[in-house]
Amino acid sequence: MNGQSSAPSRPRAIVVILEDDHGARRSLQLLLQALGFEVRAYASPAALLADPAVMEASCLIADFCLGETDGIAVFKALRQLGWEGPAMLMSAYSSAELTARAQDAGFCEILEKPFREHSLLSALARVTG
Repeated sequence: MNGQSSAPSRPRAIVVILEDDHGARRSLQLLLQALGFEVRAYASPAALLADPAVMEASCLIADFCLGETDGIAVFKALRQLGWEGPAMLMSAYSSAELTARAQDAGFCEILEKPFREHSLLSALARVTG
């Protein structure tokens, strides 16, 4: 025996990011990749919804303001396609009304931008186990 464990390694959680701001999307993608997550990042709701690989996601992190639509509508569209994973909503314009809408839609976390790295990581740990 070589001393290495024969137990299979746990697959990396796949995090899908929906953020239309290039800089914010890229920063979040690099941070999560550095922490060991597999990341798929999308600039538009249409690109995300057109990619069948999204259905393999462990978690969705979506911006609220997305130009022609919002993260809540995209999350609902994913649910209609049969995706059942947890989702987090990011917003620079948080309010009690937005929090209530997001929770009613099924979001498990609402992150206020700019958020602290540890807040995001704690939320991801809770939802990806």
